[in-house]
Amino acid sequence: MTQDLITRRRLLAAGGAVMATGLLVPVSRVPASAKGVAPTPSMRGGSNNYRPGAPIVDRIGGGGFLMTGTVRRAGDGAPLSHQRIQIWAHTTEGHERDPQSHGATLTDENGVFRMEMPQIVPAFGQPHGHLAYDSGDFETVFLRPVMASSKDTRLEAHFVLQPA
Repeated sequence: MTQDLITRRRLLAAGGAVMATGLLVPVSRVPASAKGVAPTPSMRGGSNNYRPGAPIVDRIGGGGFLMTGTVRRAGDGAPLSHQRIQIWAHTTEGHERDPQSHGATLTDENGVFRMEMPQIVPAFGQPHGHLAYDSGDFETVFLRPVMASSKDTRLEAHFVLQPA
């Protein structure tokens, strides 16, 4: 019996020492195996009123609302620079079907895009924007993010693109 107590004490002491030195990593801190970054699926209704070849512009209309987001590559999640993103919406200055409500921008070296545009207003009961990646190097993706409130002055959308 004395032998068992000594063994248990030594085991507990050794386990405590290992935990204190950090040699044993708790299960919650073990990194998950890399599975890659999944591509973004196109959203239902995202392509409504899409205009192929919308021009690259500095901003749409008078501005006041900011559309931002990122573009990354599926698999490794690397940022994609110089990717064309088309943006359109129903705004205080026009309907989403109007040519002046459409514009495109390019991502920067970090895969980030931004476009100033007029305030988005509800269409069909929801304030929402439309965005598309359609350049051809990757599969086309249409997004239709809905705003939490029509008073929001900013909306983000993120693309993860699959090679075509």
